Amino acid sequence: MDKTFRLNSLSEFHSLCNLPEPEHPLISLIDYGKVVYPFEDNQISWIQDFYSIGLKRNVTAKFNYGRQVYDFNKGLLSFISPLQFLKIEINQEAIAEPSGWLLLVHPDFLWNTSLSKKIKSFEFFGYAANEALFLSEKEEKTIEQILLTIESEYQSAIDKFSQELIVNQLERLLIYAERYYERQFITRKKSNYELLERFETILGRYFNNKEGIEYGIPTVGSIAEEMSISANYLGSLLRIHTHQNAQQHIQSKMIDYAKERLSVTRMSVSEIAYELGFEYPQSFSKLFKQKTNQSPLEFRKAFN
Repeated sequence: MDKTFRLNSLSEFHSLCNLPEPEHPLISLIDYGKVVYPFEDNQISWIQDFYSIGLKRNVTAKFNYGRQVYDFNKGLLSFISPLQFLKIEINQEAIAEPSGWLLLVHPDFLWNTSLSKKIKSFEFFGYAANEALFLSEKEEKTIEQILLTIESEYQSAIDKFSQELIVNQLERLLIYAERYYERQFITRKKSNYELLERFETILGRYFNNKEGIEYGIPTVGSIAEEMSISANYLGSLLRIHTHQNAQQHIQSKMIDYAKERLSVTRMSVSEIAYELGFEYPQSFSKLFKQKTNQSPLEFRKAFN
């Protein structure tokens, strides 16, 4: 039976990975080359109560990026939020030694700061591990410089300015990451468009096969799971390429399907609503009017 560790503090992570005690109880920058995971059967899994930002190099394992597989020897930036499940599998045949940095930040460190709530708006903390950010050499140097500035600050004598200065650097890092992720969505056009085509295919199948009758309205989570990506990542991908979030995109497709049914069939509004997955026809009519400024019957009259 696989064992999943529960890490409540930075100290517990340090202990698990055979590292010295952290210099600060709530924030710690770790030399990734010194991390020694206690692998059992070539894998380890845990749930942590803190944020972690990892800048890793010489990653010898293959990372699945959506349904595509890539090999990268450059910087790999990943983000883990509290209570996320993380699983790592070791490649026994790997020769290169991983290196880089791992920044751990406990939520208590952010308490009463501007970043305390804002950090939750950075959607990449909800991406899956295989949706990490791949950095150019220049981008990697920028992130590394910020990480080392954070370390230098918490290693100095703590005063009333320390927390604010560290938080400012951390927010700067997150803003850069947001910029780099947008760049990645654009530069990986082929793999992204394949994901978008798959999203459209799944939606089309859902409506054409009348799966809504059995499963209800399609959800972002269920479609993302079928695509083997996280819901947050799917939402970001759609927003960058279509200027709609995932929920808006699903609703637009539902309205298009409803318009077709209203214009070329004699199905009642209730029948169309149930076919789309609505439990109550009134909910469908409300959404239709919200999106078209017409009720379903008003729309149908234009074709009679």
